[in-house]
Amino acid sequence: MNTLVWVLVGVFAYSFVAFFLKSRGILPSSVRVQGPLTTLHTKRGRDFLNWLAGPKRFWRAWSNIGVGITLVVMIGTFALLLFQGLSILQNPPAPTQVNQPRNFLVIPGVNDFLPLSVAPEIVFGLLVGLVVHEGGHGLLCRVEGIDIESMGLVFLTVIPVGAFVEPDEESQRAADRGGRTRMFAAGVTNNFAVTVVAFALLFGPVIGAVGVAPGMAVQGTFDGSPASAAGIGSGDRILSVAGENVSTEGELDAVLSATDDRTVEARVDRGGGPTTVSVDRQLVVVGSVGGNPANLTVSNDDDPITVSAVNGTQVFTRAGFQAAAGDSTMARLSTSRGVVTIPIGAYITQVAPDGPLAEAGAPTNGTLIVTGFDGERVTSSTDLNTLLDGTDPGQEVEVRARVDGNEEVYAVTLGENPRDGNGFLGVNIFPGTSGLVLTDFGARSYPAGTYLSLLGGEGGASPVNVVDSPLGLVYVALILPLASVILGIPNFPGFTPTVTNFYVVQGPLSALGDGVFVLANLLFWTAWINLQLGLFNCIPGYPLDGGRILRTGTEAVVSRLPVESPHALVRTVTTSIGLVMLASLVLLIFGPTLLN
Repeated sequence: MNTLVWVLVGVFAYSFVAFFLKSRGILPSSVRVQGPLTTLHTKRGRDFLNWLAGPKRFWRAWSNIGVGITLVVMIGTFALLLFQGLSILQNPPAPTQVNQPRNFLVIPGVNDFLPLSVAPEIVFGLLVGLVVHEGGHGLLCRVEGIDIESMGLVFLTVIPVGAFVEPDEESQRAADRGGRTRMFAAGVTNNFAVTVVAFALLFGPVIGAVGVAPGMAVQGTFDGSPASAAGIGSGDRILSVAGENVSTEGELDAVLSATDDRTVEARVDRGGGPTTVSVDRQLVVVGSVGGNPANLTVSNDDDPITVSAVNGTQVFTRAGFQAAAGDSTMARLSTSRGVVTIPIGAYITQVAPDGPLAEAGAPTNGTLIVTGFDGERVTSSTDLNTLLDGTDPGQEVEVRARVDGNEEVYAVTLGENPRDGNGFLGVNIFPGTSGLVLTDFGARSYPAGTYLSLLGGEGGASPVNVVDSPLGLVYVALILPLASVILGIPNFPGFTPTVTNFYVVQGPLSALGDGVFVLANLLFWTAWINLQLGLFNCIPGYPLDGGRILRTGTEAVVSRLPVESPHALVRTVTTSIGLVMLASLVLLIFGPTLLN
């Protein structure tokens, strides 16, 4: 059974036991149970809130700032949810991993983007968020003279999912409208304040104390690959191969391409110091595109596909593959699934209809494999990309290609690549050779330096250019758990034990050792959770804080209008907006699944 099923079984079992204890009168009066929800009530802490509420002028000024921020965010969330709801209703997007209903739950192990390894940090951030949120409500209750019936925590089974402050209803109604508004906005204000403080500490001294360790960080290895057979795996760092130091996947490929040795020595650090392993190289197909001329499909359920010979010559490496293929555009491959004869070149998955290659007469559909470019032989996507990097916009080149089995030649005037300003062919290129991704090593790199750069540290190139501003850093930190969808790199759950070997602690905080990673994780997830709590509670719908502020604001406006039934009008406005928000949320969560 999957994780979600186990969670549901656990929730049902807890509900049954809780109902049994409640029916027998075993639970104390401070504990109340309703299904899987349990609330713990207490009157303790009211004296502390009375003391803390002493500087009333300061707290009112603080909450007035929060009211302004909350109103701006309320309007933004209303507009965003309304726009998203209408967009989904008019043009339902296809269900993807991102819009699966379970991924709207902040539950590690259930949410695909929140692994169980970060559960302690998320729970910590959630507890901090709940305490400061409800503590803000309780504090402003005392500042505004509103009595408190009780305070406590809300648990979904044994997981804290909320906190509450129960103001005295009569006392709350007696308070002025401005006081109630400040009280409702206090929780959101505190969540945003915690977010700012946590991000400031994270982006400042903590990330400044983290550097990238030498070597190529290994995210993982392909099943059946030589690296996997040699014991290299996730969390390792490859320091050198064949006597040459490497720090990136590109450097590793360059070293491997420069030698045709069947066996190479690799120095690997698994966290306990360097060790040397021998890697027996073998050509393995680790990826494929549908419709490739070899008609090979890579599947996790099947045995690895190996390539043992090209044109009758035994090969073990990509360098040997290219040498055996020679200048001929066709080659005979001996694979573990049989012998095939295919064109050797860069496989084009899409030709842009208005791109330079299409304008030169190339078809926009069918199988197209580029075998030559500007007089140079092309055997792989790497060859074609390297040649394109050396061209300029407007340059005229000759492109040779196999199109549905026929040899074609096109005279192409290159356009301008918007990414780097080089020549542009107007095509999408599948990595590898002829629609097959071949490797003679099989280690995949982890972008350790990229993550550090995205968090404001010194780690190398960044895929986005917004990290130079504080707001840009916050935006990047928020999307890192979904990096595979938005940035095209693996999701970043934090400095978990599987990746700490890729980093070193330096500077004044080096005395903390690995404690820096623990601190970074706590700050990252505390900021992330508190921002989510603040934004969610700003939605203008009851019983969220945004809905309560909407009511007090509507009352303030309606009180100045010449209407006979102001309470009815207030109820109509707030209920209508609340229902619109509810419908928008339902469409956002369930729309892609239900409407397709």
